[in-house]
Amino acid sequence: MQIYLPIAELPVNIFLVLAMGLAIGFISGMFGIGGGFLMTPLLIFIGIAPAVAVASVASHIAASSCSGALNYWRRNAVDLALALMLLAGGILGTAVGVWLFTMLRALGQLDLTIGVSYVVLLTSVGALMINESVRAIVRQQQGLVAAPRRGGTHTWVHGLPLKMRFKRSKIYVSAIPVWLIGFVIGFVGAIMGIGGGFLLVPMLIYFLRVPTATVIGTSMVLTLITMASATVMHAATNQLVDAVLALILMIGGVVGAQFGTRAGQNMRGERLRLLLGLLVLAVGLRFAYQLVIQPEDLYSIRMLGGA
Repeated sequence: MQIYLPIAELPVNIFLVLAMGLAIGFISGMFGIGGGFLMTPLLIFIGIAPAVAVASVASHIAASSCSGALNYWRRNAVDLALALMLLAGGILGTAVGVWLFTMLRALGQLDLTIGVSYVVLLTSVGALMINESVRAIVRQQQGLVAAPRRGGTHTWVHGLPLKMRFKRSKIYVSAIPVWLIGFVIGFVGAIMGIGGGFLLVPMLIYFLRVPTATVIGTSMVLTLITMASATVMHAATNQLVDAVLALILMIGGVVGAQFGTRAGQNMRGERLRLLLGLLVLAVGLRFAYQLVIQPEDLYSIRMLGGA
């Protein structure tokens, strides 16, 4: 059954898009991630323009993060002060990302930039995840126990000025790295159409020593607001948000997440990370292959300013 996407300007099989939403929702629920870094490449693979895919997935991520953020809020697992500080950098990063997105699109370099960014990000993150999970599995088989991270240890980040105390997370750190982390997540989300949770959570845990009890809920609040902001900015500036596409993806994602959550509870954490790392690396290599193969259409037509 074909449905026409008004902004993407092409017909797609509604069941194929729905199945993609189900699959990414299942993966999101299974691994506890947003899934935008997989959804955007899949949309590009089926022929949707990268610009439309990035802008539309941003709205999908914002809607998907809303229920999770509310759930963690009710459980008092959100550090509001930390979230607001992250948002101070995140909104600025989103605005800069949308501005660069618009400039690259006007220059005709947006598709290449998105493709190269995904290759670098996914292959590096996937390789690191595979390496860490394989080492964890080997240690487990050998009966070795990893040395626990000491909660009182400090790094060079904790020596920076402008320190603030975040009572909910029980940390005392400089506002500078908090702003920088928020900026990076907002910028990457606007350019690549990813929520950034799989980058934000490790940053908060390993750089700022935020406890896991509050890190996921705080991450979801930042993802919700930055992606909602990116959606509004993309819609107002570039008119690229395809509401029909986003709605279909949301329906599939909500249903798939319920099954993924149940499946993830029956697997060990090391094997989950290994599977996710393999999946991320495979998508990155697929993107790299797409960049080097000869396209079906050797020429493209683009409107020049003032024409």
